[in-house]
Amino acid sequence: MIEKYRDEIISLIGEKRFEHTLRVADEAQKLANIHGVNIKKAKIAGLFHDCAKIRDLNLLLEKCREYNLELTHDMHFSPQIIHSFLGAEIAKQRYGIDDEEILNAIRFHTTGRANMTMLDKVIYLADYIEPMRNFTGVERARKLSYEDIDLAMLESLNNTILFLAKDMNYIARYTFDARNYLLEMRNGKVF
Repeated sequence: MIEKYRDEIISLIGEKRFEHTLRVADEAQKLANIHGVNIKKAKIAGLFHDCAKIRDLNLLLEKCREYNLELTHDMHFSPQIIHSFLGAEIAKQRYGIDDEEILNAIRFHTTGRANMTMLDKVIYLADYIEPMRNFTGVERARKLSYEDIDLAMLESLNNTILFLAKDMNYIARYTFDARNYLLEMRNGKVF
């Protein structure tokens, strides 16, 4: 499916990022198989998850205007999340993906969200743990992703929040919502 758009996508995101998308799609299919998620949907979402990961900020903003993506408060303060929301719009309008579950997995693969679907979790984690990722905690995340997807999500979100907070970076509301929702579902109310 992506072969038709390969050159176009590479021109926007670069060869290295495109290779990352192929690894994410592969990882997503493996996770989908383990967790009973539609493998074809996981592959498509993985292939297109970074289709808007445009390095040039001016071009990124131009694409936002072209695809009528209104920038939110979070996007203004955390521009690194724009690509996931823009990517869902490009996947829909340019690449003809009309499955809302796939589009949401693309849309929330960077931030997460409350009440994530299994496909959302598969794409988020496939992006987080793909084989070339190398950071403290990635091996545990890889192991947990195949054993307990919710715990893998919770720990991955915690790690992301701590990493961003340590460097005084803005943290999108969706990320807190995703983390707190998982915590509530896992532990219930404290009192």
